[in-house]
Amino acid sequence: MAQATTDAYEPRGIRLGVVRGVSYGLFGPPGTFIPQARSLGAGIVRAYVYWSQVEPEPGRYRWDVVDALLGQLDGDEEVWITLCSSSPWATRTPTDFLPPSPAHDLDAYAEFVRRVVRRCAGRVHYWQCDNEPSNTDLLWAGTADEYVAQLRVMYAAVKEADPAAAVVLGGCGYDVLGSEAGSEPWRFFEQVLSGGRDAFDLFDVHLYGDAAAVPAHIEAVRELMRAHGCLRPVVVGEYAAPVPFEFPEAQAVMYEVFAEAFAGEAPVQSTEELAARARQDTPERRAMAALYARMPQLPPRLLMFMEGCPPELEAGRHRINCRQLVACTLQALAAGVRRTLYWNLAPEVPGPADPLQIMHLMFGKLAMLGYRDGELAARHPAADTFALLAAQLAGARRVTRVQSADLSGLYAFEVERAGRGPLLVLWNRSDTAGDTAGGEDRPPVAVSWPWPASAATAVDAFGEPHAVEVRDRMLRLAVSDTPVFVSPES
Repeated sequence: MAQATTDAYEPRGIRLGVVRGVSYGLFGPPGTFIPQARSLGAGIVRAYVYWSQVEPEPGRYRWDVVDALLGQLDGDEEVWITLCSSSPWATRTPTDFLPPSPAHDLDAYAEFVRRVVRRCAGRVHYWQCDNEPSNTDLLWAGTADEYVAQLRVMYAAVKEADPAAAVVLGGCGYDVLGSEAGSEPWRFFEQVLSGGRDAFDLFDVHLYGDAAAVPAHIEAVRELMRAHGCLRPVVVGEYAAPVPFEFPEAQAVMYEVFAEAFAGEAPVQSTEELAARARQDTPERRAMAALYARMPQLPPRLLMFMEGCPPELEAGRHRINCRQLVACTLQALAAGVRRTLYWNLAPEVPGPADPLQIMHLMFGKLAMLGYRDGELAARHPAADTFALLAAQLAGARRVTRVQSADLSGLYAFEVERAGRGPLLVLWNRSDTAGDTAGGEDRPPVAVSWPWPASAATAVDAFGEPHAVEVRDRMLRLAVSDTPVFVSPES
């Protein structure tokens, strides 16, 4: 089969970004978030917009959410909108939230897409057709062929309304990357690429968990595209760690909770139904309540994801989060990716978290910002690490991983930066499989590395100064699991 490759929509330069969350303006007024993301150094933001928000009734359009988002732009950042096919009247599964499903009328869907894209023409750079469609029933209530049909319609509508905009294939997530080749999620994407190879410009991969797996995941989706003659640039629309399924001691408990919570068909998750279920004794809430009742017996690697866990576990989880944020970003950039978006910026709405939601257990503590007096003003440690990383990578043109013949566990990345001196990022990883959390218990390793300057300064992923010296054009420093940024002294 001939290889059809394109770089027409290859992103220029390197930008780090954030995802607002799974909704914007759906569960409350569309608040301000882009200035906060910008203050962290984010050069690209991703937000979800649902058909139900824009066209609540046939032919009646509302632009409050879209205009609220556009009103926050200063012209420098890039914008990525995930456009979700969720509607109480226009789609097979009637809902304003989840799951998206096939449109009753593809012409009506095309008109909806054209209207939104025209409203945002020149200001929104990327349009995504739903999210993780292989997560059927939860994130797409349809078949792979039905997704392809809708993808093709969206592609044509976007190109008509704003030819410069890129169309992003719905994200390839853990359900695919965490399963064996030939699994149902893999087959879903094989069908999508077979039928929709000419209906997308960028392939979105979602990277949750151990950063060491990032290069293999990116190569796997490239190989999938090559097999179907449609190699496209890869973007990382979501990534974050830690998550509970990384840790073997937590997995068995998680599977048990999932089985109890989601026995039977996946429920429709409209905003009304979610509000009602928050007051009901549902299987999910019973399963989570039973889990919290067992907290004294649970392994620490699961406890750290739960509300009310011991402070030392909370602090440890934050530190893992910061280390993995840096590691995953560098791994993706070294694999040739030019856009990475961290999941996520902040909770969906102000107010206390509901610990009896499984999604909160899985992802709730990954947010970089929190609400204070109704505003996104509280910063978690990951926010400071993201800001540090963005500052260190400002002007980055190329990231290259360099192997060490002496230290098998050493990760070394050389960063070429426009108008700035070189940057070296180093960390050491245990040979223990799956050990993303215990590095701080092991002694650091001594590293010597060629260095072009006569001096150097170093700071770690937590913003702390790190001891380094230069002798005979060689860096000498001690390296642990915590990434260290080394640059010439200013």
